[in-house]
Amino acid sequence: MRSVLIAFALAFAAPAFAETPIKFPEKLQRTDFQAMIADAGPLYISGQPTEAALRELVTKEGIKTIINLRTQQEMDNRRQVPFDEAAVLKELGVNYVHIPLGGPDTLYTLEAVEKFAKAFEGANTKVLLHCTVAWRASHMWAAYLVKHKGYSREDAEKAGNAMNMGGYTAGGKPIDGLLGVSTKPGGN
Repeated sequence: MRSVLIAFALAFAAPAFAETPIKFPEKLQRTDFQAMIADAGPLYISGQPTEAALRELVTKEGIKTIINLRTQQEMDNRRQVPFDEAAVLKELGVNYVHIPLGGPDTLYTLEAVEKFAKAFEGANTKVLLHCTVAWRASHMWAAYLVKHKGYSREDAEKAGNAMNMGGYTAGGKPIDGLLGVSTKPGGN
């Protein structure tokens, strides 16, 4: 009977990670991430990490899931990323989730937010979400906060802006597409 109770408790107990509260992003002083890295509680949001930074996050911080929003073309450019991120993470036994955004065939969509949510919520340790300079990652995090955590868009954008959500918006803000909001007159 005791083993049945223990099994039941383990099966239905939420992992300690699930209880990690979301916090307002706090930028960390590191130079091994392009542009920036911020701690938002259950995840880090950053620009492109160096290979050494990835290895440190895995070995010292216990990161077991890394979500990359860069396009495949960006990741294959060895001048931009001088190592094979997917291969390094496979070697380290890390769950690597690639949700490419920002290219002509990789649009900002609600589906992308759902893919992120599934990977993020399925992780049992802190997660790293990154792109090139944390711009796409900041938009993704803000959209997730609205869609999955009930934040107002204004509060979610404050969190995004605390990282690197500002900047280029000639084609509309990525958060609009991630939230399914049309920026074109008359709808999509």
